[in-house]
Amino acid sequence: MEARPPVPPFGRDDAIKKVRGAEDAWNTRDPERVALAYSPDSRWRNRSEFLTGRAAIVEFLTRKWAKELDYRLIKEMWAFDRDRIAVRFAYEWHDAEGSWFRSYGNENWLFDEYGLMMRRHASINDVPIDEGQRKFHWDLGGPRPADHPGLSDLDL
Repeated sequence: MEARPPVPPFGRDDAIKKVRGAEDAWNTRDPERVALAYSPDSRWRNRSEFLTGRAAIVEFLTRKWAKELDYRLIKEMWAFDRDRIAVRFAYEWHDAEGSWFRSYGNENWLFDEYGLMMRRHASINDVPIDEGQRKFHWDLGGPRPADHPGLSDLDL
């Protein structure tokens, strides 16, 4: 199995790098690319859905990004240990009718020795916002620019 550095055991800088790498990948909105960060038998709980395996992850993300349009995500490392990282995140998106939302959540991640995520548990809440309340502004499909504020800077 090919490693996806950084690999456990994580130090603080490694955990932050892993979180930013995940953020950047999810902001591509490319389900196939994102799924490669997870072990072939990765298990997820996302809201009330339970998934197992990369094929299920690809299907889920394809469905997600067909609904959550103009998706932009910011993640922040909350805590870490040897092979675990806790993350808080927020993302902004709109539906097909043009209604905007900011979704807030927490994730707990468990990694294997290759740096692939074996477990992902996500709890998420959606809050309707006006388009003028949006705070995430950068080109779609790319990473958040280095000078764009993070969650703590935005007081989210």
